[in-house]
Amino acid sequence: MTTVLIVDDQPLQRFGFRMLLESQDDMAVVGEASNGSEAIRMTAELHPDVALMDIRMPGLDGIEATRRIVSSGDRTRVLILTTFDLDEYAYAGLRAGASGFLIKDAQPEELLAGIRAVATGDAVVAPSLTRRLLDAYAEHLPTPGPETTPGLDPRLISLTDREREILTVVGQGWTNTEISARLHLAESTVKTHVSRILAKTGSRDRIQAVILAYDTRLVEPS
Repeated sequence: MTTVLIVDDQPLQRFGFRMLLESQDDMAVVGEASNGSEAIRMTAELHPDVALMDIRMPGLDGIEATRRIVSSGDRTRVLILTTFDLDEYAYAGLRAGASGFLIKDAQPEELLAGIRAVATGDAVVAPSLTRRLLDAYAEHLPTPGPETTPGLDPRLISLTDREREILTVVGQGWTNTEISARLHLAESTVKTHVSRILAKTGSRDRIQAVILAYDTRLVEPS
């Protein structure tokens, strides 16, 4: 059973989400919050598997709430909700530690699949779409100095050459299937490498690994 905390300042939006989630045999809504402060408090009390997080709310917004929930070390994973014209907020949410994001007008089955994916530690957003988002807002990344050497970051020290190679192509938007075909590896081997990369770098999920690849300059914005 996947437990979900719904965070949105619109009562009708929360009601709609609850109706959809409670129609599923494998999901349970454990609470509703109308702002970021309530979300932080209820996450600490209820420890839901997933917090379905709106971004723009009165008082503490969803991005800061996400940052505080993730930094607390709670097992809850955050799924950001955004709109087409607020992609910069989705980017900020990912940087804050969210496990993915969805557009608010997504189809019901997409939302359900997204929640299930986040609950199991997978990325919600297609890697290619993640890369386009990061490319579009690459100016948020710190400007490298003349002494900066791509890939020479303490977070990468423990990676093998193969793991570093795979982290690079993950950052470039390759799926496991594409990595398997292009690098001539079994897909199960690719999954093992990705799992080890996440563990060694302390990345919560694949999206955070993509951000790491950008941060460490393994991947340069196009």
